[in-house]
Amino acid sequence: MTPDTAQTVPVTEETGNVRELITGARFVLFDFDGPVCRLFAGLSAEGVAKDLVSWLERQGLKELLTQSERVHPDPHVVLHAVNKRHPRSDLVDELEELLTQHELKAVDSAYPTPYADPLIRTWNAVGIRLAVATNNSPRTVAEYLHGRGLLECFTPHVYGRTSDLDLLKPNPHCLNRALRAMGAHPADALMIGDTPSDFEAARRAGIPFLGYARNEFKETLLRRAGADSVVHSLRPVLDLVRQT
Repeated sequence: MTPDTAQTVPVTEETGNVRELITGARFVLFDFDGPVCRLFAGLSAEGVAKDLVSWLERQGLKELLTQSERVHPDPHVVLHAVNKRHPRSDLVDELEELLTQHELKAVDSAYPTPYADPLIRTWNAVGIRLAVATNNSPRTVAEYLHGRGLLECFTPHVYGRTSDLDLLKPNPHCLNRALRAMGAHPADALMIGDTPSDFEAARRAGIPFLGYARNEFKETLLRRAGADSVVHSLRPVLDLVRQT
């Protein structure tokens, strides 16, 4: 039995921590790729990273990247590396648009995170204000949420990648934008993320954090970053929301 098919929620200290986070939250910020869906479930993120590298090579700009950056499986690493060397340039804009096109293509095969849809709808139904704070393109997020019938649960609070790539998480910029727009105090909010950069952005914004880890490797990374509360499934979160 996998974590996402478990039928009961054991009463543990971890469950108590999660309950405290949930009952204290009037505003919930979701990272997108991970807690809401697996964006590249049907389209390899590593393949996208390779395509970005190939595009740079065709422009005669291969030397902009180190060897480790050329083979890194995360396309955001490639984008960040180019931005570091040519910040706010036309080159970065073109590369970012190429990544956005790949993300939009991935929407059709994205796999919903188990229990994410009912969790979002339940929180929205009981009056919790929701936002997305992500390093993905806001166009991608809106396209996915629209297809799942979830966009109205978040509108207009979708905050994603901008032309200023220095503001990507772990910079808390997109989280702070969400807080300001919703009129939320950080202590009244909750951030749900699945990466150390999500945790660091929440820490810097002063927002309580709940880690979502679909496997033990993800959990290890979150714990090492300092996350105290981590769940392997959104099922117990949904159960707790329904109980409150």
